[in-house]
Amino acid sequence: MVAESIAVVSVADAPWSDVRTVFGERGDPARCWCQYFKVGNADWNEGPPDRLEGLLCEQVRDQSIPPGVIAYLDDEPVGWCGIEPRPSYPRILRSQVVTRGSEERLDDESVWAVTCFVVRIGYRRRGLSGELLRAAIEQAGRFGARVIEGYPVDTAEKKTSAATLYHGALSLFERAGFEIVSRPSPGRAVVRLVLR
Repeated sequence: MVAESIAVVSVADAPWSDVRTVFGERGDPARCWCQYFKVGNADWNEGPPDRLEGLLCEQVRDQSIPPGVIAYLDDEPVGWCGIEPRPSYPRILRSQVVTRGSEERLDDESVWAVTCFVVRIGYRRRGLSGELLRAAIEQAGRFGARVIEGYPVDTAEKKTSAATLYHGALSLFERAGFEIVSRPSPGRAVVRLVLR
């Protein structure tokens, strides 16, 4: 058996066609494009379907901080992890998970948030989420993050669907060195990794 080669790069360094391949044409990723936590309800519910793809494309092109990382398995684009300064995600700042569970000031730009994971069907259970998270941590550190938060699902406490696991599993974050800050709701945790 030949070992598979995993590489993860900043989305700013990936061809847009690879980003499109990861988000796909069906399912939750194709309907979200990592915009749910960024746009208000009116923007989320209105407009043409490709509008959210356009927003992510603009963010990659125009922002000084790339909004995520892309994973490759043997040169095939297969995964995504969204990570940015937490104030970039207005909906997260209003969520009960954060308002009840985070110890950090909501407006602190040095606090970054891991918001979602996408791994294409057919490529799951190969360690890609762990590699995505590792690369996301490295990217956040390069851009000045002091703290990284995640809001994972504790699969040991709550049975969950694959669709809900876009937050990441608690065990994934714990393996990467994150510590539990709080458990603001059943089956959910706020975790933190202090970088500096």
